[in-house]
Amino acid sequence: MEVRFHMEANAAEALRNAEVIVRLAGDGFKQGMFPSAAGAGFPVQLEEAATRFAAKGLFKAEAGETQLLPTLGLTQAEHAVFAGIGGSHTAETLRRKAGAAAARAVRKLKAGSMAVLVDGYVFAGIPECRTAQAAQALTEGLLLGLHSRKANRKETAEETEIAVTFAVPDTEGSGLPSATLSEWEKGMRRGVVFGQATCFARDLTNLPGNMLTPEMLAMEAEQLANGLGLDIEVMDEWTAAEQGMGGLLGVGQGSVNPPRMIVVHYEGAPDDQEKIGLIGKGITFDTGGISLKRADGMEEMISDMGGAAAVLGAMRIIAELKPKVNVVAVVPAAENMPSDRAIKPGDVLTTMSGRTVEVVNTDAEGRLVLADGLTTAIRRGATRLIDVATLTGAVMVALGNVATGAVTNDDTLMQEVVLAGQVTGERIWPLPSFPEYNKLIESDAADLKNSGGRHGGTITGGLFIGAFNESLPWVHLDIGGTAWLDKERGWEAKGATGVMTRTLAEFVLRQDINPGT
Repeated sequence: MEVRFHMEANAAEALRNAEVIVRLAGDGFKQGMFPSAAGAGFPVQLEEAATRFAAKGLFKAEAGETQLLPTLGLTQAEHAVFAGIGGSHTAETLRRKAGAAAARAVRKLKAGSMAVLVDGYVFAGIPECRTAQAAQALTEGLLLGLHSRKANRKETAEETEIAVTFAVPDTEGSGLPSATLSEWEKGMRRGVVFGQATCFARDLTNLPGNMLTPEMLAMEAEQLANGLGLDIEVMDEWTAAEQGMGGLLGVGQGSVNPPRMIVVHYEGAPDDQEKIGLIGKGITFDTGGISLKRADGMEEMISDMGGAAAVLGAMRIIAELKPKVNVVAVVPAAENMPSDRAIKPGDVLTTMSGRTVEVVNTDAEGRLVLADGLTTAIRRGATRLIDVATLTGAVMVALGNVATGAVTNDDTLMQEVVLAGQVTGERIWPLPSFPEYNKLIESDAADLKNSGGRHGGTITGGLFIGAFNESLPWVHLDIGGTAWLDKERGWEAKGATGVMTRTLAEFVLRQDINPGT
């Protein structure tokens, strides 16, 4: 679905031209204390009807709750959707609850246009939420809520379009705190960029394994980079061998589809020596290799390149918003397959860094390719590192599918990443990295072994990757529980969620010493 956003200062005009009208409602609404929007062309009869629903407890205006009413000819729009925002709401409420819930209600109506009425009521109780922040959050919620997985069917429905108009009055007495059309438009446009990049990451992750081999992922990255004017390197298996990428080559050697090392460069501050390295795990399909996974649920392993998708999506945002920061994005891409050529438990690999690894479990393959990914980023000048990976199932045991697990060697960098996640509504939970955990990945046959066993599996998996950071500030994000969902939740879609796309971009944008110049 293609979604187009624009603004209209003439609220009555916006409401007249929409098929569906969305009105936000909170605690004051159910108590009958809310400003009437009759002056903006919203029928008083609909307000009264919704109030009666609220009085009977049928619509409590709680965050994420919606009430659909047919307009019965009271206005040109066929339906009105009241979207609850609750009482003490935040920008995240506008994104996760109101925006996404309203979008799904509208999606069911198969409408081609919707008008979202914005007045001072939207901001009641959240003085810390500036107009631009609210606009971005609401835009992201609507865009991500409207997005759904594309199916490959014999008869495919035509691509639909929906026009979303924000009716934002730019007049005194509107109730908007320092609200101007330019502020709302700035936030809206930023929300569109963030939302579209997340949808891009979702679509990439949702592709079946036969439609996204390592080479195909490299082609997707090339198309993205060329379209945004970014420099890109794609190293094939021969170049990888010349550079000693034993981790990447070892994982990929069992597949007929050879691996690729993908490097995308963004130079926003050429005179600055600082460079952020974003490294995303790109296992385009993971069978577990010789340490074969269970058959049940293995089809979800198309999502094992969710980290790569997040990094590429973040680069899309960065390239469009152009912060004065340097970034190198690295995607080690491979297919983990069992065959007569595949690596075996007990094999020893020599990574690009020169460190050797005893493979005790071929299903712990993501950390092997990320080892070479970190070294690749460092050799291209990265001074701070963030890797993103669907690394372990153990992270779901600890955190479920609610939060992303994190391991670091630098608390300051970790705090910055966590703060970026708080802004985007993507929860990150730091895990300990006590020295005792490193003992679990010591090997008698090599410098390291690639698995420390079940206990502390998310931590030891992260610390294995950290062994290749060359003492640079580093954060590992394990999205094994958050990259894929079995059912919709808030702004997160069923299937690939595109998680960490917006957080990585938000982190990078916050490093710009002269934002907006």
